Amino acid sequence: METAATPQPGTSRCAGTVAAVIADLATRRRTVVRRVLQWYAENARDLPWRRPEATPWEVMVSEFMLQQTPVERVRAPWQAWVERWPSPAALAAAPSGEAVRAWGRLGYPRRALRLHQAAVAITDRFGGEVPADRESLLTLPGVGSYTAAAIASFAHGRREVVLDTNVRRVLSRIDAGLARPSPAPTVLELATAAAYVPAAPARAARWAVAAMELGALVCVARTPRCGACPVRNQCAWRTAGYPAEDGPPRRGQSYEGTDRQCRGALLAVLRSSDQPVEADALETAWPEPAQHDRALLSLQADGLVVLLADGRYALPGASSLPR
Repeated sequence: METAATPQPGTSRCAGTVAAVIADLATRRRTVVRRVLQWYAENARDLPWRRPEATPWEVMVSEFMLQQTPVERVRAPWQAWVERWPSPAALAAAPSGEAVRAWGRLGYPRRALRLHQAAVAITDRFGGEVPADRESLLTLPGVGSYTAAAIASFAHGRREVVLDTNVRRVLSRIDAGLARPSPAPTVLELATAAAYVPAAPARAARWAVAAMELGALVCVARTPRCGACPVRNQCAWRTAGYPAEDGPPRRGQSYEGTDRQCRGALLAVLRSSDQPVEADALETAWPEPAQHDRALLSLQADGLVVLLADGRYALPGASSLPR
């Protein structure tokens, strides 16, 4: 006759300890969320795309523009953009080259083309309305996992895990005790971030933007303002004595003299002209011929510049037939 296994000494005590640790962690995370939300209510910047009256399209435009671009550089172009094209259909009806022209000096101009393509897709497939669900958003050009989650959360109040650079840094320090997160999100990091998201969709959306704001204003990369942090007493990084990041220091991307700068100089010539420009005008925009040629070819490959039949260059959507 089989008998039930006899519990090993200490088994119940161990299980109880694990349960207590899990409960304490959950309580600590709820405290972090509550305090960050309180801080955000008092310290949030007044950004037009965060206002209650902002449309889903206006939120979407902001998310495209804010990729790798500081907030203060986005304010004026965003305002001009949504006034000129207040809906996806309005942008879809314009030539894609006008989107590139209006992008100005925001940088990474392929975002302008992707936003135009997304506007066309929204107009054609979603009745001109920015979709609310993450799966539909991911089908749009230029929309990856972060952007889809951000639009679903900020524009539609959905419960999503929104992980940008700022949020990742905040959670890395508070929860993992690390100065900076890994270069790419890990499975553990995603699970940790999900554990912080409140159950109620509206509160979850508020948490997403509040954690982002904390990372942008207080828990910044190089000189964090820990004295102003509402969760400094819950921060594992602070408790550990602010350990430095392991591994070699991360170096910022250079810009001066790069192909990216060259591409920007060539695009500036095209944006400043209402008509296609001669090849000579582009050649004088950059002193190094080989780099000029390489950058011009890459702009054509990206669809940002077209070579016309008469040998001139233009932004996409020009009326002359391309060669």
